[in-house]
Amino acid sequence: MFRQLGILALAATATFAQDVDNEGADVHAEFWKKPWASSKGLQHLVKEKSLLDCAQTLEDFAYATEGRNRLAGSKGHNDTVDFLYKELSKLNYYNVTLQPWSALIQESGDANFTLDGEKQSTSIFSYSPSGNATSPLVIVDNLGCEASDYPAELSGKIALISRGECEFGAKSVSAGLAGAVGAVIYNNVPGDLNGTLGVPSPDRPYVPTVGLSQEAGAAVIAKIQGGAEVIGELSTYSVIKETFTNNVLATTKGGDQDNILAVGAHSDSVAEGPGINDDGSGICGLLEVAKDLARFKTKNAVRFGWWSGEEEGLLGSTYYVATLSEPEAAKIKAYLNFDMIASPNYYYAIYDGDGSTFNLTGPPGSAELEHFFEDFYTKKGLNFTATEFDGRSDYGPFLDVGIASGGTFTGAEGIKTEEEAAQFGGEAGVPYDVNYHQAGDNVTNLALDAFEVNTKGIAAAVGTYSISFEGLNLNTTTVARRGAPAARLAKRWNKQLLKRNFDLQTARRRYADKKCGSKSHDYHLYK
Repeated sequence: MFRQLGILALAATATFAQDVDNEGADVHAEFWKKPWASSKGLQHLVKEKSLLDCAQTLEDFAYATEGRNRLAGSKGHNDTVDFLYKELSKLNYYNVTLQPWSALIQESGDANFTLDGEKQSTSIFSYSPSGNATSPLVIVDNLGCEASDYPAELSGKIALISRGECEFGAKSVSAGLAGAVGAVIYNNVPGDLNGTLGVPSPDRPYVPTVGLSQEAGAAVIAKIQGGAEVIGELSTYSVIKETFTNNVLATTKGGDQDNILAVGAHSDSVAEGPGINDDGSGICGLLEVAKDLARFKTKNAVRFGWWSGEEEGLLGSTYYVATLSEPEAAKIKAYLNFDMIASPNYYYAIYDGDGSTFNLTGPPGSAELEHFFEDFYTKKGLNFTATEFDGRSDYGPFLDVGIASGGTFTGAEGIKTEEEAAQFGGEAGVPYDVNYHQAGDNVTNLALDAFEVNTKGIAAAVGTYSISFEGLNLNTTTVARRGAPAARLAKRWNKQLLKRNFDLQTARRRYADKKCGSKSHDYHLYK
């Protein structure tokens, strides 16, 4: 799961999608022989073993990769995309497409940080530049979201900044503009902090930036406010490269193509681990339901999307939404996102579409999607809670263009409360996923009961909304909710198209070589 949306400076390619062959009348005849999809019918087909087998396949891809991950553009991620494409294509039920794009991806990074000579538990923020600094720390006022928060005495020093409210990348940029030689962002909740600054922009560079726990940050602040000078020694190292990658899209051949239910998860992991809960669980949950749906016919079309580059700042989903024309965006009546659905110390959380808990309301229809999942858990005899609808995962770009959105989530680095432990079991005072963004996020990290339940939640929603959107208070046109309409998203990408030219003909040739049985295996344009 992407931790905080950074400053995006994306390098996009022209859209290239190659559909699987349409078998014509025979396909349609077979489609109409199938029974109608239903919530009950799809849920019945979900099997824990299938989910576990899929998760093991993703782990194998990661462990066969240098770095043991599925980072966007890596061998592990390329194999994930190949696997999804092949599994979906052989169903002959979907138009399966690859949507390539390119961006700067941090392949590796490391950091060391000491305070008065004592080594700290810290991590480098993705896209932080390499660098070294030894200097006193200076506390940044408030949350570091305004230029006025950065005091004059920060010049030549290391900025100590609280997490909260604005983007990590904005804090790093602001620290640099104030003359800081580095930035340390400390958590605003218990526990360590890691994240991404977002893809860097040449005209607003970052300074070396690391994360620090809330506890360590509070201790430093107490010392400084007590009159002591605290010396920090900061060292960061990162490798950032332009990478070609793909979204995978599978749209039912049947169903009303002017009324689409979109369902998504991200296909990549962080560099630090294989990403089997984050978001292999979402990958496999979607694939299981997509396979099962192929046994049924639908009245509405269903589009499954596996987005690359989520961990670098929702890059793949942003690119997808930005390249939709307004008429095409208007066909998507609802989007459901599933990012981390098998956390080991899980809770059952639903995106707060009606804003009743976190006071951030989704586009029309989002409230009803939240209520749908509330009813789902209630019928299972399970407790549920709300999670903030803050755009932290791939539903964010869909919110930006006014598409009704929802989904479920089992928790990341947040700490389970005593009340939640009473509601959902597990251990209070421990993260929902202790291996979040770490090497231990493998098959043994999964809560299989939550995995199966939440996949049945996907099945229930697909079984329901593939037949009818009745009950959703939907917009008839796509409108912006949070100030980033499709035109603005597209403009952000198009500016980059002027800077970097992608060879679309090469893309088509490589893909054609693969389809025709050539020995070339580079059709995904990863290199």
